[in-house]
Amino acid sequence: MSTWFSQSKVIAAVTLFVEDLEAARSFYRNAFGLKEVYEDQNSVVFQFGETMINLLVTTEAHSLIAPALVATPAAGVRTQFTVEVDDVDAVVEQLAGRGVSLLNGPMDRPWGLRTASFVDPGGHVWEVAGPPIEVRSD
Repeated sequence: MSTWFSQSKVIAAVTLFVEDLEAARSFYRNAFGLKEVYEDQNSVVFQFGETMINLLVTTEAHSLIAPALVATPAAGVRTQFTVEVDDVDAVVEQLAGRGVSLLNGPMDRPWGLRTASFVDPGGHVWEVAGPPIEVRSD
Protein backbone atom coordinates (compact mmCIF):
# COMPACT_ATOMS: atom_id res chain seq x y z
CA MET A 1 0.00 0.00 0.00
CA SER A 2 1.37 3.38 -1.02
CA THR A 3 1.46 6.18 1.54
CA TRP A 4 1.74 9.92 1.06
CA PHE A 5 5.41 9.85 2.09
CA SER A 6 6.45 6.82 0.04
CA GLN A 7 8.27 9.00 -2.50
CA SER A 8 10.42 10.66 0.15
CA LYS A 9 13.68 8.99 1.10
CA VAL A 10 14.86 11.32 3.88
CA ILE A 11 13.68 13.80 6.45
CA ALA A 12 14.54 17.06 4.68
CA ALA A 13 14.61 19.36 7.70
CA VAL A 14 14.14 19.44 11.45
CA THR A 15 13.41 22.77 13.13
CA LEU A 16 14.55 23.11 16.73
CA PHE A 17 13.27 26.01 18.79
CA VAL A 18 16.02 27.69 20.84
CA GLU A 19 16.07 30.54 23.33
CA ASP A 20 19.70 31.54 22.70
CA LEU A 21 20.56 31.39 19.01
CA GLU A 22 24.25 32.20 19.48
CA ALA A 23 24.74 29.51 22.13
CA ALA A 24 22.96 26.97 19.92
CA ARG A 25 24.99 28.01 16.84
CA SER A 26 28.24 27.62 18.79
CA PHE A 27 27.17 24.23 20.14
CA TYR A 28 26.34 22.78 16.70
CA ARG A 29 29.54 24.16 15.17
CA ASN A 30 31.61 22.72 18.02
CA ALA A 31 29.89 19.45 18.96
CA PHE A 32 29.20 18.27 15.40
CA GLY A 33 31.76 20.28 13.42
CA LEU A 34 29.01 21.68 11.20
CA LYS A 35 29.06 24.83 9.08
CA GLU A 36 26.11 27.12 8.51
CA VAL A 37 24.38 26.88 5.14
CA TYR A 38 21.93 29.71 5.88
CA GLU A 39 21.44 32.30 8.58
CA ASP A 40 19.40 35.38 9.35
CA GLN A 41 18.61 37.28 12.54
CA ASN A 42 16.21 34.56 13.77
CA SER A 43 17.68 31.29 12.53
CA VAL A 44 20.75 29.30 11.58
CA VAL A 45 20.60 26.25 9.32
CA PHE A 46 23.18 23.44 9.28
CA GLN A 47 23.39 20.55 6.80
CA PHE A 48 23.49 17.29 8.75
CA GLY A 49 23.92 14.52 6.19
CA GLU A 50 20.82 14.75 4.03
CA THR A 51 18.85 16.62 6.70
CA MET A 52 18.89 20.33 7.44
CA ILE A 53 18.87 21.30 11.11
CA ASN A 54 17.15 24.67 11.46
CA LEU A 55 17.73 26.45 14.77
CA LEU A 56 14.93 28.99 15.17
CA VAL A 57 14.52 31.43 18.04
CA THR A 58 11.42 30.58 20.06
CA THR A 59 9.95 34.07 19.57
CA GLU A 60 9.54 33.21 15.86
CA ALA A 61 8.27 29.65 16.34
CA HIS A 62 4.62 30.67 16.66
CA SER A 63 4.54 31.56 12.96
CA LEU A 64 5.25 27.90 12.14
CA ILE A 65 3.15 26.05 14.68
CA ALA A 66 0.20 28.30 15.62
CA PRO A 67 -2.19 27.64 17.22
CA ALA A 68 0.05 25.13 19.05
CA LEU A 69 2.20 26.51 21.86
CA VAL A 70 5.98 26.45 22.11
CA ALA A 71 7.13 24.54 25.20
CA THR A 72 10.01 25.82 27.29
CA PRO A 73 13.07 23.67 27.98
CA ALA A 74 11.91 23.48 31.61
CA ALA A 75 8.78 21.62 30.47
CA GLY A 76 10.88 18.49 29.90
CA VAL A 77 12.45 16.61 27.02
CA ARG A 78 10.11 15.75 24.15
CA THR A 79 12.56 14.62 21.47
CA GLN A 80 15.69 12.57 21.06
CA PHE A 81 17.70 12.39 17.86
CA THR A 82 19.87 9.32 17.33
CA VAL A 83 23.01 9.33 15.21
CA GLU A 84 24.41 5.94 14.23
CA VAL A 85 28.16 5.64 14.79
CA ASP A 86 30.72 2.84 14.55
CA ASP A 87 32.31 3.43 17.98
CA VAL A 88 30.30 5.17 20.69
CA ASP A 89 33.25 5.41 23.07
CA ALA A 90 35.46 7.10 20.45
CA VAL A 91 32.71 9.61 19.67
CA VAL A 92 32.19 10.28 23.39
CA GLU A 93 35.92 10.98 23.69
CA GLN A 94 35.72 13.45 20.79
CA LEU A 95 32.68 15.15 22.32
CA ALA A 96 34.43 15.47 25.68
CA GLY A 97 37.37 17.07 23.89
CA ARG A 98 34.94 19.61 22.48
CA GLY A 99 33.55 20.41 25.93
CA VAL A 100 30.28 18.49 25.52
CA SER A 101 28.97 16.94 28.75
CA LEU A 102 27.05 13.69 28.65
CA LEU A 103 23.53 13.24 29.91
CA ASN A 104 24.16 9.49 30.21
CA GLY A 105 26.34 6.66 28.93
CA PRO A 106 28.16 5.18 27.34
CA MET A 107 26.19 2.07 28.22
CA ASP A 108 25.18 -1.18 26.62
CA ARG A 109 21.39 -1.31 26.24
CA PRO A 110 19.27 -4.47 26.55
CA TRP A 111 18.12 -4.05 22.93
CA GLY A 112 21.67 -4.62 21.67
CA LEU A 113 23.15 -1.14 21.18
CA ARG A 114 25.74 0.91 23.04
CA THR A 115 24.54 4.47 23.55
CA ALA A 116 25.44 7.82 25.06
CA SER A 117 23.34 10.99 25.16
CA PHE A 118 23.96 14.72 25.48
CA VAL A 119 21.81 17.85 25.43
CA ASP A 120 22.09 20.97 23.27
CA PRO A 121 21.54 24.47 24.74
CA GLY A 122 17.86 24.37 23.74
CA GLY A 123 17.23 21.17 25.73
CA HIS A 124 17.14 18.80 22.72
CA VAL A 125 18.65 15.39 23.43
CA TRP A 126 21.09 13.80 20.98
CA GLU A 127 22.13 10.16 21.23
CA VAL A 128 25.02 8.38 19.59
CA ALA A 129 24.37 4.67 19.12
CA GLY A 130 26.44 1.79 17.84
CA PRO A 131 27.38 -1.80 18.45
CA PRO A 132 28.35 -2.92 21.97
CA ILE A 133 32.10 -3.17 22.65
CA GLU A 134 32.19 -6.97 22.41
CA VAL A 135 30.48 -6.88 18.96
CA ARG A 136 32.58 -4.15 17.33
CA SER A 137 35.18 -5.25 14.84
CA ASP A 138 37.95 -2.68 15.46
